[in-house]
Amino acid sequence: MVRHPVDKIYPRPVDTQTLRGIQAPLKQQYRDQPDSAVITLLAEGSLDGADVTCSVQTGRALVEAGLHPASGGDGAAACSGDMLLQALVACAGVTLRAVATSMGLDVSGGTVHAEGDLDFRGTLGVDKQTLVGFSDIRLRFDLAGADLDDDQRAALLELTERYCVVLQTLRTPPTTTATLA
Repeated sequence: MVRHPVDKIYPRPVDTQTLRGIQAPLKQQYRDQPDSAVITLLAEGSLDGADVTCSVQTGRALVEAGLHPASGGDGAAACSGDMLLQALVACAGVTLRAVATSMGLDVSGGTVHAEGDLDFRGTLGVDKQTLVGFSDIRLRFDLAGADLDDDQRAALLELTERYCVVLQTLRTPPTTTATLA
């Protein structure tokens, strides 16, 4: 597993040249040493406690995930479905800002929205034919103050979709395994 330490702090906000300067040596390294581009990201949760929850350290805060009220939760703990949508929003938002910066586009504000449809009959085992998980997810960007023409908007959306890790993972699910030790 390769970890990339944060070995330099770059000025905020990051402009096109700064971003390219930061990314150029990484891109070259990944061209020269493709194996160095493969990073294993980790997430871990704790099942300690008596509640039907799992605590997840996010790197910034501890998040306790629990049942959604539609599946018997009381709403006090974060729903993992909400967290998945939040991860999509975070990744898509960061990706859009990086792409806009790289393209020299002024995208100084706006919002990113994700919404997904779940049929809890599947999750609760009420109907074995009902999908467990999201049946549809919609991602929308509302850009404020961005003076972009139609071609710029199309390119920004296309590249954001292409490079958003969470969106691409949802669109092309990886091979996954689960074990119980």
